[in-house]
Amino acid sequence: MSVIAAIEISRHRIALDPVFAAAWDPEPRRFFEATIVTIHDSDGRTGIGSGTDLDGLARYATALLGLDPRDLPRHHRILANIDFHGPRPWPVEAALWDLVGVIQGRPLHEMLGGATDRVPPYSSMGTLGSADEVASAADRAIAAKFGAMKIRFGRPSLGADLEVLAHVAHHVAGRGLELMIDCNQGWRMPSDTTPPWSWETAVRVAEAAAEAGVLWIEEPLHRSDHRGMRALRDLGLVRVAGGEMTRDPAEFDRMLEVGSLDVFQPDAVLTVGLLGLVDLAHRVIDSGAWFTPHTWGNGIGLAVNLALCAGTGGGPFLEFPLDPPAWTAAQRDFMLTTPLEPDEDGALVCSRRPGLGVDLDRERLADTLMERQVLR
Repeated sequence: MSVIAAIEISRHRIALDPVFAAAWDPEPRRFFEATIVTIHDSDGRTGIGSGTDLDGLARYATALLGLDPRDLPRHHRILANIDFHGPRPWPVEAALWDLVGVIQGRPLHEMLGGATDRVPPYSSMGTLGSADEVASAADRAIAAKFGAMKIRFGRPSLGADLEVLAHVAHHVAGRGLELMIDCNQGWRMPSDTTPPWSWETAVRVAEAAAEAGVLWIEEPLHRSDHRGMRALRDLGLVRVAGGEMTRDPAEFDRMLEVGSLDVFQPDAVLTVGLLGLVDLAHRVIDSGAWFTPHTWGNGIGLAVNLALCAGTGGGPFLEFPLDPPAWTAAQRDFMLTTPLEPDEDGALVCSRRPGLGVDLDRERLADTLMERQVLR
């Protein structure tokens, strides 16, 4: 029987040119960092994960070392404990699932249920942009066979956001591209003290979204305002989405009990982890809601959430971060030999190889290395 022999954590950085002015961050991003965790077993096999910086994980590593990597329920409980006391540890669980897939010779999406091996992606913008810039992004999305695109709100005035929405909705009308809006009111970056929208503002956005034929609005209220989001749903204007950073499984239970969301968006490398989210996905789908993970990060996290969405039968779309020139698949997936891209039919297709089925670009990782530690 193999055991977990070592946990390797490495941090890498690339420069971004032009800088990436994320809609949710007051500080423009001049660099993109990726923390990669590699689980080594005693037989020389590895599994990888990525998604959070894992600062402070080292003090808890002894809870995993020397144990059978295949005992995923036990490891999930330990990682849930670590999540309470320390960093979000869920990239470690993804690496364990990857390793177990390698051991068993099974692709991750099959391990998670195998409902399908492909999910249509939606092109997810990260910047704000002018009306013409967002319309041009929509043209690119249509040309690349995306069935949907998400735009961001957060301009200096709500009126400016609504003008962009109206312009883009008119621009894509009848061209087969669904639109979503990320309102980004569920949480804030540490230095951002802007309060979330009022109920009246959220209703105004929902009305505009309905008029524009928007598929869903994401986080129009603070993430804890479950009753407010249920009330927004009850207006019957537009679907309400959220849950990407929700940390406590009991809060997801509350969302289902209250009926606060039409679209659940937990990210497996940020919150709750794969084992918990497989169960949640089935309960969400059984309730009649949609399960479509958030995936704003790098290609490793995207591959994990693709396997989760496909394996459990989620959808109808999966988030695909893309906002050139500031954010391209090559930049996002710089740590991989091959960036994740939709196929010729516009679908994201799960690898048939064991585990995640992605390969690290060792030379690129060496060139971009900032720090590395090996826990034994």
